[in-house]
Amino acid sequence: MKTRKYDAILIDLDGTLLNEASEIHPRTKSALRAAEASGVRVMIATGRSTISTRPVVLELGLETPAVVFNGAGLWCPREDKMLEERVLGPRTLARALEFGRARDLLTVLMATDKKVANTPRSALESDALRGLHDLEIVPRDEMRCDHVVRVTFYSESHADSLALYADVRSVVDAPVYITHFPLSWLPMHRASGASCLDLHPPCRGKGESLRILKERYDIDPERVVAVGDATNDIPMFELAGLAVAMQGSMQETLDAADRVIGSNESTALAELVEELFLFP
Repeated sequence: MKTRKYDAILIDLDGTLLNEASEIHPRTKSALRAAEASGVRVMIATGRSTISTRPVVLELGLETPAVVFNGAGLWCPREDKMLEERVLGPRTLARALEFGRARDLLTVLMATDKKVANTPRSALESDALRGLHDLEIVPRDEMRCDHVVRVTFYSESHADSLALYADVRSVVDAPVYITHFPLSWLPMHRASGASCLDLHPPCRGKGESLRILKERYDIDPERVVAVGDATNDIPMFELAGLAVAMQGSMQETLDAADRVIGSNESTALAELVEELFLFP
């Protein structure tokens, strides 16, 4: 009889579990439900906020908490509450807001259940906010939010997201965790020319997922499969027993993977789950 080599699977959302229409393939949904019913820990690990992650996890009917905000938070679907939450300190937040003001960048503050953005000044900025659930638009001087987990900047003026990162780092020199990428990487923004940067409290990114699995369920990292497509998935790739990249992933992610499967438009993820976790 074949035995399982892995006890848990970490799955990114955009570009991995979700297709270009932000839908889950029915076969993938069935496979993940069956895996969790058989005792496998199926954990979502995403850069999304709690607000935008909640409907996906509830659709799947998962019991295992989801890692949100790129590791800065852990949300429990059973209790609909945060089990862990890191927030930005007041001095770091003040520096971030001043950076956005000085560079005149579209800025979004995110808490567990609230999102606030300054008023967009162009069609590109308005489009950049498309898809952000429950977003409140206010003048920059009126941006207020308690317990901020993330500050996001969108830029049309920086050459690329790496230039935006360097600029942010020159001003916000406090301990933080930063991810950055061209906004066009996200399905609903393929035509965008903006760069995006997410600034979080200090954490190990999606690598926090492996810590959580060990602390809460006594699952060792080598018995975990991690699946993703972007550079923010690399921290969990580096710790997991098996790192799996989707076809078409960012090159750095492909380089960090142990294995590459088909695209998020196919049944590749379902086939992986069936192969590794569902067998007689």
